[in-house]
Amino acid sequence: MTLAQLALVKAWHLDHHATQPLEFHAWDTVLTLWLMGWTGAPGMALLDETWAVVGFVLLMFSPSAYVVARDHLQRKGWLRCDWLHLVRGTQSQA
Repeated sequence: MTLAQLALVKAWHLDHHATQPLEFHAWDTVLTLWLMGWTGAPGMALLDETWAVVGFVLLMFSPSAYVVARDHLQRKGWLRCDWLHLVRGTQSQA
């Protein structure tokens, strides 16, 4: 995901916080994990903790993985994702 896509999804969650509080908190959790990945990987690399670096690098992909999972669940009909069109729309333009 690009930073523009992250910002679009975050703006949607802020606009719909009152009606979709669980969505709001889930996205904040995803962004927290993403930030942990970006801040933790360099520190663990300096400490030569290979497995920790791998874990933190994987966290860097948490927003993309979350969007893929939500898209999959929506296509299966298990849930509805009202913000998914924001990410799909910007991917086709990039």
